[in-house]
Amino acid sequence: MANIFTRVKDTIVADFHELLDQKEQKHPMTQLNQYIRNCEEEVKRLKKLIEKQYAIKQEYQTELQKAKSMVEKRKAQQALAEEMGEEELKKEAAAEQLQYQARAEQLAEMLEQNSQGLDQIEAKYVQMNHKLKDLYVKRLELKGRENIARVHKGMNKVLHTELVEKSESKFQEVENYIERLEQQVTTDYRLHTLDARFDALEKKVSTSK
Repeated sequence: MANIFTRVKDTIVADFHELLDQKEQKHPMTQLNQYIRNCEEEVKRLKKLIEKQYAIKQEYQTELQKAKSMVEKRKAQQALAEEMGEEELKKEAAAEQLQYQARAEQLAEMLEQNSQGLDQIEAKYVQMNHKLKDLYVKRLELKGRENIARVHKGMNKVLHTELVEKSESKFQEVENYIERLEQQVTTDYRLHTLDARFDALEKKVSTSK
């Protein structure tokens, strides 16, 4: 039997909390908080992508430096091959120099595009952060206004509703009760005094006899 009552109680409590959650979810401030949390998550996600793009830029720079180094190396090797009369080696070095040169130009173009893209997304990222800060400020303003409105509502409820009448009636009930007590005390005191006087008189009469 106890288990049945426990289960019924748990069910009622669960339903009550569900109703509270539903009411809370419909509150505009709750929806605003959720929207801001979503924005925060989006900003974090984009920040990671920007960091990833910087890593890609670093890879471009590394590969570009390697390609430029190989261009210079093959140039020097061509000069050496020409000096030593090694025409075949010179041709091979010249062919690879062109390949490295083309790769270096491609990487340089990719690096430039990447840098421009980074500048653009960095600027937009800064704008996003400012917008997020604006949301924080706006939420703070709304919280203040909501709290003031709640205070006014509570005050109005006390000052301009039936609570005042109820409180006045309660005070009147207490005051009437105290007056009745005071009257009872006065009456009891008078009766006690009168009885005491008659008791003294009766004793005096008895003594005189």
